[in-house]
Amino acid sequence: MSMFFTEEQEAFRSVVRDFAAQQIAPYAADWDRDHVFPTDTVRAMGDLGLFGLLFPEEYGGGNSDFTTLCIAIEEIGRADQSMGITLEAGVGLGAKPIFEYGTESQKHQYLPDLVAGRTLAGFGLTEPQGGSDAAATQTRAVLDRTEGEPEWVINGAKTFITNSGTDITSLVTITARTDDGVSAIIVPAGAPGLVVEPAYRKMGWHASDTHGMVFDDCRVPEANLLGEPGRGFHQFLATLDDGRIAIAALAVGLIQACLDECTAYANQRQSFGRPIGSYQAIAFKCADMAVAAETARQMTYAAAARKDSGLPFKKEAAIAKLYATEAAVTATREATQIFGGYGFIDETPVSRFYRDAKILEIGEGTSEIQRLVISRELGLAPTT
Repeated sequence: MSMFFTEEQEAFRSVVRDFAAQQIAPYAADWDRDHVFPTDTVRAMGDLGLFGLLFPEEYGGGNSDFTTLCIAIEEIGRADQSMGITLEAGVGLGAKPIFEYGTESQKHQYLPDLVAGRTLAGFGLTEPQGGSDAAATQTRAVLDRTEGEPEWVINGAKTFITNSGTDITSLVTITARTDDGVSAIIVPAGAPGLVVEPAYRKMGWHASDTHGMVFDDCRVPEANLLGEPGRGFHQFLATLDDGRIAIAALAVGLIQACLDECTAYANQRQSFGRPIGSYQAIAFKCADMAVAAETARQMTYAAAARKDSGLPFKKEAAIAKLYATEAAVTATREATQIFGGYGFIDETPVSRFYRDAKILEIGEGTSEIQRLVISRELGLAPTT
């Protein structure tokens, strides 16, 4: 991996790995069992500078590159996928759109707290009637100029929004239909007419915050438009390209976590008088897992390097996301098989890994969408 990482990045990886081992891994099972969002731990991640990696010092950031963010996501995700997605969404879906498309006033209002991890922001794209068909947005925003300062009046609903209902959530940026097309609008927490629905009871990511949101004549100032009117959908497509690399990094962390647990267990667990790792059936599963981890890692950081170099990376991001997430699902299934009956109960972490894995193939564009993106980048035009 020396072809990708500098000495500084390797040192940073060690710092994040130590943090995750000390402040996340020992508590992840309890958070998962109790469906607890650990606000204090998230703030500690902010104190470490993880939420500010991509942003300039002007806003309190670390002025790092995307590769460094992926390192952080991989290492946090290796300890706990819920905290990994909290970081990924907080940076890539929450703060980064404000930085990329916001006015100077919006940046100075929101970024310092987001960058420091004192607050979190969400990203509202998916709707109850449409997931992959994000262009078919039904949420509507109409500009009301009848009295006082002009306001957007928003009606509609969004689903599956990460970091949307925590006690440190400050805003959610949503897509909504306006007279100019699909636009992006910043909706602060507590805005009149905003209803945050109860948290979902999910199969996995139990310590991650996920809610639906309803907008019932929700009112926000006209100045909360993010970016150009009618360009919201295109802005979010660019955001998703970045996010696909980040989700691939999260998947790499999960594959590595499976490999870590399985090699330790295979050396310790005895069967017929010897460690189960001495049997080819088990050893070869671990070998395949190691191949998957290294292949996914190479793909992920190659895509991140292209982004950092200013090269086109849409196809590479989709390839990394597709391979890494499907490999992660396979790795968790094989890890459960290696652990046998113990893999099916929550006394061992592979049970949590198995439940956390599946969403990786769905969020930030399903595997089917990744195949569509890749094939189009190859000059083909498959129908949806």
